[in-house]
Amino acid sequence: MNRIPSPRARPGFLLLFLSLGFGACEPGQGGPGTDDGGSGEAPIQGEGVGTGPLVGDYLGQTPLGDTPVVFAPGMVTTGTYTRDVALTPDGSEFYFGVLLGRFTAIMVSLRGEDGRWTEPEVAPFSRDSRFFNLEPAISPDGNRFMFLSTRVEGREPAQEEIRAWVNQDIWVMDREGDEWGDPYNLGPPVNSDESEFFPSLTRDGTLYFTRGSSDGQESYIHRSRLVEGAYQEPERLGPEVNSTPNQFNAFISPDESYLIVCTGARDDTQGGTDYYVVFRNPDDSWSGPINMGGVVNTPGDGEFSPYVSPDGEYFFFMSTRVLPDERIPELLTADFLRQYRVGPESGNAGIYWISADFIERLRPEG
Repeated sequence: MNRIPSPRARPGFLLLFLSLGFGACEPGQGGPGTDDGGSGEAPIQGEGVGTGPLVGDYLGQTPLGDTPVVFAPGMVTTGTYTRDVALTPDGSEFYFGVLLGRFTAIMVSLRGEDGRWTEPEVAPFSRDSRFFNLEPAISPDGNRFMFLSTRVEGREPAQEEIRAWVNQDIWVMDREGDEWGDPYNLGPPVNSDESEFFPSLTRDGTLYFTRGSSDGQESYIHRSRLVEGAYQEPERLGPEVNSTPNQFNAFISPDESYLIVCTGARDDTQGGTDYYVVFRNPDDSWSGPINMGGVVNTPGDGEFSPYVSPDGEYFFFMSTRVLPDERIPELLTADFLRQYRVGPESGNAGIYWISADFIERLRPEG
């Protein structure tokens, strides 16, 4: 049983949590460009830097409409390589992924009865440092939690399987009261000798995921229907979705009306990898990929982790964007660089959010 600690009886910070740099901006420190110890230049976007406990929906963050902003800087987006978002339907558990050196883990922050959020810590099921865990996904009904893991089942890992991108399978936890049950391998026909990752679920339990070739050269989006409690043989979606040899990390809307997929090497790709939306029609045909535009895509390489909140209001996405020219100080200082290292927009992956309204505006007419 993977018990999520109650916010009212939460243990102290884990050493791994501290080593990742989360919570590094203590009250009074601020970030680059703040008045409390910063350099006076390049203010960080968003909220959450140098604050006390955050209160309210979405970790107490204030949504800012059609302009993407860093999500929870100093608490979630900290300068560490951060990506992937999953929320329980009631919005009380917030999961995200971090990668640092030889470690890859899923973090969790919990909202207590008073509305206050706990500092993020490594989720209980993600604490074994021998394995990589990433890409959390929670079913729309809140009863299932899926994620990518490299763990092995029923045996000790070989040395070459420890902290290595091997055995990439989708693992599952079922909700048991207020807790998540023990993780188990989803098994065939979804998992195979190839790599399966980035699960995403519809309201009827249909699973969308990426399957990558064993040589790492190609990856495609697949779909598996849930029939009488069992997943069926996955189908590789057609060229409207899989338009290049490499598609991956696709988010499906709960009603299965659209899919946000990551790909590149197309004529309209702005960077190395962009977010595209593909709309599904009632007859199960697809519109073909539509670039989601410069509001979320950048000339850089790093846009490849999409997510829409359970209420459909907000689009969360990973980006490796950096400070824009107009916010770069004329003169560098050691203090600025030290704070920039643990802040957002440092070139490491960070999590951003924006109103999801623009997605439907991309839908082709007719």
